[in-house]
Amino acid sequence: MMATAIALPAGSGLTSAVCSAPSLSRASVLRHRAALTDPPYVRKPRPASLRALPQRERDQVLQHLREPRFADQTPAEVFATLLDEATCLCSIRTMYRLLAVQGEVAERRRQRTHPVHAKPELLASAPNQVSLSRM
Repeated sequence: MMATAIALPAGSGLTSAVCSAPSLSRASVLRHRAALTDPPYVRKPRPASLRALPQRERDQVLQHLREPRFADQTPAEVFATLLDEATCLCSIRTMYRLLAVQGEVAERRRQRTHPVHAKPELLASAPNQVSLSRM
């Protein structure tokens, strides 16, 4: 019934009469009708944060993280080492974000994979006779 009410012409004056019979909300019908005629909503791209690192500084951080002396260290260890050398480029979390964008952050431990087991199935061959079969 809702589809019928939505299909009525907008200025016909029949919407109220059609909605009152099956207890449809007139506001719902008008909202659905407007959704069909309005253009789809397009989400605007988010503007870059004013506090984001410029590309030059991002490249500088990545250059430091890719140095051979930091090859086997976490960003927290790199941050601490650079802080000891009186160099503060960015936060630890920002280092992780920059590495993630480049695809250079991954789980280094070997992850266990569980084997696929066949599900047991109970089959009744006769009354009160159930056998277990594996697929």
